[in-house]
Amino acid sequence: MEPKPWRDRVREEEELLARLNHLASEAAARRAEALLEGVEELGSKAEVARALGRSWQAVDQAIRRYKRRHAPPSDTTTTE
Repeated sequence: MEPKPWRDRVREEEELLARLNHLASEAAARRAEALLEGVEELGSKAEVARALGRSWQAVDQAIRRYKRRHAPPSDTTTTE
Protein backbone atom coordinates (compact mmCIF):
# COMPACT_ATOMS: atom_id res chain seq x y z
CA MET A 1 0.00 0.00 0.00
CA GLU A 2 1.38 3.34 -1.03
CA PRO A 3 1.37 6.17 1.54
CA LYS A 4 -0.93 9.11 0.97
CA PRO A 5 0.60 12.12 -0.75
CA TRP A 6 1.70 14.83 1.66
CA ARG A 7 -0.83 17.32 0.27
CA ASP A 8 -3.68 14.96 1.13
CA ARG A 9 -2.30 14.40 4.63
CA VAL A 10 -1.97 18.15 5.22
CA ARG A 11 -5.53 18.77 3.99
CA GLU A 12 -6.90 16.01 6.25
CA GLU A 13 -5.05 17.35 9.27
CA GLU A 14 -6.29 20.89 8.58
CA GLU A 15 -9.85 19.59 8.43
CA LEU A 16 -9.32 17.76 11.71
CA LEU A 17 -7.92 20.90 13.36
CA ALA A 18 -10.90 22.92 12.14
CA ARG A 19 -13.32 20.36 13.63
CA LEU A 20 -11.39 20.27 16.91
CA ASN A 21 -11.35 24.07 17.13
CA HIS A 22 -15.10 24.12 16.57
CA LEU A 23 -15.64 21.52 19.29
CA ALA A 24 -13.38 23.42 21.70
CA SER A 25 -15.29 26.63 21.01
CA GLU A 26 -18.60 24.93 21.72
CA ALA A 27 -17.21 23.43 24.95
CA ALA A 28 -15.94 26.85 26.06
CA ALA A 29 -19.39 28.34 25.48
CA ARG A 30 -21.10 25.60 27.50
CA ARG A 31 -18.53 26.06 30.28
CA ALA A 32 -19.14 29.83 30.35
CA GLU A 33 -22.89 29.26 30.52
CA ALA A 34 -22.35 26.95 33.49
CA LEU A 35 -20.09 29.55 35.13
CA LEU A 36 -22.82 32.15 34.67
CA GLU A 37 -25.29 29.80 36.36
CA GLY A 38 -22.80 29.47 39.19
CA VAL A 39 -22.60 33.25 39.49
CA GLU A 40 -26.39 33.41 39.70
CA GLU A 41 -26.43 30.71 42.37
CA LEU A 42 -23.46 31.86 44.46
CA GLY A 43 -23.69 35.59 43.85
CA SER A 44 -20.26 36.44 42.43
CA LYS A 45 -17.48 35.32 40.13
CA ALA A 46 -15.15 35.17 43.12
CA GLU A 47 -17.43 32.69 44.91
CA VAL A 48 -17.62 30.53 41.80
CA ALA A 49 -13.83 30.60 41.52
CA ARG A 50 -13.46 29.59 45.18
CA ALA A 51 -15.95 26.76 44.75
CA LEU A 52 -14.03 25.43 41.75
CA GLY A 53 -10.53 26.06 43.09
CA ARG A 54 -9.81 28.42 40.19
CA SER A 55 -8.63 31.99 40.09
CA TRP A 56 -11.16 34.80 39.89
CA GLN A 57 -9.44 35.99 36.70
CA ALA A 58 -9.94 32.64 34.95
CA VAL A 59 -13.67 32.69 35.67
CA ASP A 60 -13.94 36.35 34.67
CA GLN A 61 -12.06 35.84 31.38
CA ALA A 62 -14.16 32.82 30.40
CA ILE A 63 -17.36 34.76 30.98
CA ARG A 64 -16.08 37.87 29.19
CA ARG A 65 -15.03 35.88 26.12
CA TYR A 66 -18.43 34.22 26.03
CA LYS A 67 -20.28 37.52 26.34
CA ARG A 68 -18.18 39.14 23.60
CA ARG A 69 -18.88 36.29 21.19
CA HIS A 70 -22.56 36.04 22.03
CA ALA A 71 -23.40 39.70 22.37
CA PRO A 72 -26.27 40.88 20.21
CA PRO A 73 -25.09 42.91 17.23
CA SER A 74 -24.91 46.59 18.03
CA ASP A 75 -27.50 48.59 16.16
CA THR A 76 -26.11 51.95 15.12
CA THR A 77 -29.48 53.40 14.13
CA THR A 78 -31.34 55.67 16.49
CA THR A 79 -35.04 55.83 17.22
CA GLU A 80 -35.22 59.60 17.11
